[in-house]
Amino acid sequence: QVQLLESGGGLVQAGGSLRLSCAASGFTFVDYTMGWFRQAPGKEREFVAAINWRGYSKYYADSVTGRYTISRDDTKKTVSLQIDSLKPEDTAVYYCAAHRRAFSISPPLGVRDFGSWGQGTQVTVSS
Repeated sequence: QVQLLESGGGLVQAGGSLRLSCAASGFTFVDYTMGWFRQAPGKEREFVAAINWRGYSKYYADSVTGRYTISRDDTKKTVSLQIDSLKPEDTAVYYCAAHRRAFSISPPLGVRDFGSWGQGTQVTVSS
């Protein structure tokens, strides 16, 4: 049974930083592209970042490039998202997700490319 558990969200002032983490279990983590998405109130869930199964390819949404950094630790089965220079518009629930297929990544990436999801962690940025 696939489980993805996010942590690290919270309330931060604009300009601050956060590090989100996602602990994975129930599947062969090293074989899968992992991603982060976010959903702001009243908006659709949107792609933020992804990292392929070996960690050598990373993709970011244009809106976060330069401020967000995705990484993975295959030994610990975790994927992380470092968020710097936070802005109020970064406020959202952030979700960790695993790609539907092993050894697969085909940008542009969207919600339908990912088959397993965590419960999300809230990030709130105050101005």
